[in-house]
Amino acid sequence: MAKAIRKIGSRRNGRIGSRKSTRRIPKGVIHVQASFHNTIVTVTDVRGRVVSWSSAGNCKFRGTQKRTPFAAHTAARKAIERVVAQGMQRAEVMIKGPGLGRDAALRAIRRSGIRLTFVRDVTPMPHNGCRPPKKRRV
Repeated sequence: MAKAIRKIGSRRNGRIGSRKSTRRIPKGVIHVQASFHNTIVTVTDVRGRVVSWSSAGNCKFRGTQKRTPFAAHTAARKAIERVVAQGMQRAEVMIKGPGLGRDAALRAIRRSGIRLTFVRDVTPMPHNGCRPPKKRRV
């Protein structure tokens, strides 16, 4: 009787190794989107693939607490802790939006120990904007 050939990558045998821990990311891009109601921090590698992300709502802040600078600080710290463990040393920062969490998130990034190559404001600005509504007739 022939022996059964064991499957190498089956679920029963367990995972061979965690892929996230083996990936080393020396340089990345930190995107901060600060709106009036929430702050979202996304960390990508240089090719644009998302490595880690966090938001004020993800950090258990609800309602009007999500818009506070403290919530943005917590979200930035949480997103960056994961990538520092993966070996990130240098990063570029892109800040978008008019929210209160802009400065607090940047302060948290600076205190994390990652060297910032540059900080850029990428808030979209209309050159001429939308067409205004037609004149009101009474």
